[in-house]
Amino acid sequence: TKLKVTMVAWDRYDATVITAVNNFLLKVWNSSTGQLLHSLSGHDDEVFVLEAHPFDQRIVLSAGHDGNIFVWDIDKGTKIRNYFNMIEGQGHGAVFDCKFSPDGQHFACTDSHGHLLLFGFGCNKYYEKIPDQMFFHTDYRPLIRDANNYVLDEQTQQAPHLMPPPFLVDVDGNPHPTRFQRLVPGRENCKDEQLIPQLGYVANGDGEVVEQVIGQQTNDQDESILDGMIRELQREQDLRLINEGETLPNPPLNRSHSVNGG
Repeated sequence: TKLKVTMVAWDRYDATVITAVNNFLLKVWNSSTGQLLHSLSGHDDEVFVLEAHPFDQRIVLSAGHDGNIFVWDIDKGTKIRNYFNMIEGQGHGAVFDCKFSPDGQHFACTDSHGHLLLFGFGCNKYYEKIPDQMFFHTDYRPLIRDANNYVLDEQTQQAPHLMPPPFLVDVDGNPHPTRFQRLVPGRENCKDEQLIPQLGYVANGDGEVVEQVIGQQTNDQDESILDGMIRELQREQDLRLINEGETLPNPPLNRSHSVNGG
């Protein structure tokens, strides 16, 4: 088999380069001389995640499609810790991405089954308050393009970045209580009535009709409350710019443009 490098990473101070190869080995190289320092074995499938510790140049994390997450000491060429992402009843989950926290005390990983895995020092009492299943209700909403080739949310005909913050739901699309909705950035200070989603009936991929979140509570003009707040803030900003004698930027694309057929 022709060997290929699947991922490259530098340590925190660029003294060494770590490469992942498709024979499942990790190679540690001196970045100045190109000398091979260590070959690290442990993975048994391809590795696409290499993450250096934010301040300790000895520590590197690797993860791959075999479900293994390794923490290495690349000075000694030894394995410090290993975690295998076994999912009950489903086999292992391939690990797609990992990131250290800025203080280096924790790291988070995501896998092929949609799980977020959190590792670190301390206790997990803060995370025990969070539901096991948390998705945004917009996670699997289809997107379309309008006549100007701009991307829109198919259901609301709005640009995704202009839509209100989404709701947190479980795997079946059922919304979580309001105390969890305030965990979503942009909803921290919302009133209870702004955290009550609007439910509707939609067909899933199997043709079954299920109840899901389709929007949020609206005001008398059938505009979402947060959309109204955004519109009012934009109007105030425009007025301030006019009073200060500044030229207004080009108006945004009308989000209700019709879409090219297909």
